[in-house]
Amino acid sequence: MECSPESLTTAERYKLMIGGIVPRPIAFVSTIAPDGRLNLAPYSFFNGLGSNPMTLLFCPVNNGDGTEKDSLRNAKPRGEGGTGEFVVNVATEAYIREVAAASEALPYGESEFELAKLHAAPSRVVAPPRVKESPIAFECRTLQVVRTNGREPAAGNVVIGEVVHLFVRDDLVSERYHIDHEKLAAVGRMGGPRYCRAQDVFELPRGRAALESDHE
Repeated sequence: MECSPESLTTAERYKLMIGGIVPRPIAFVSTIAPDGRLNLAPYSFFNGLGSNPMTLLFCPVNNGDGTEKDSLRNAKPRGEGGTGEFVVNVATEAYIREVAAASEALPYGESEFELAKLHAAPSRVVAPPRVKESPIAFECRTLQVVRTNGREPAAGNVVIGEVVHLFVRDDLVSERYHIDHEKLAAVGRMGGPRYCRAQDVFELPRGRAALESDHE
């Protein structure tokens, strides 16, 4: 199969993206509205961006009518009407059902914390709380939002945030700042309703030495 994206519907492009870009880490994003109401939602278009400064991104697409997802409405800069802050909580096996439940389309202002029966723990630097059940949380201030197609339906928005504080559960991190991935038990997203566990791990040397590795 070969094709041009212009020959496909938006839904068809989406299916190929979520099926071909795998596995994807899940950002469980907590935000707070200007009036103080909490929001919580999972996003699998998410990744780290750089370590100097420590930055990451998540990508909420517009709703079917072109309006903004609640996370974007809250996390966008203050000058655009948001609070300019958000927290990325790491999704793990221990509470993945609750993560999936938080994708329910609730009216703006209704809290997914209550729906999923999750607990909000105070952040140290930003206003939005972290998820108490999450073993790792990145408190972020929004640097900018890049909109790929304005207010069009399903258009992507890249929310770039600088990490201003981290929470890592003590038993997960070594003195050298290495994370124990087996204890973390992170969950990734595949296509459709499918998820994957990050437990099938193997090692390879970098560069040319990888070609001589005996890994099968």
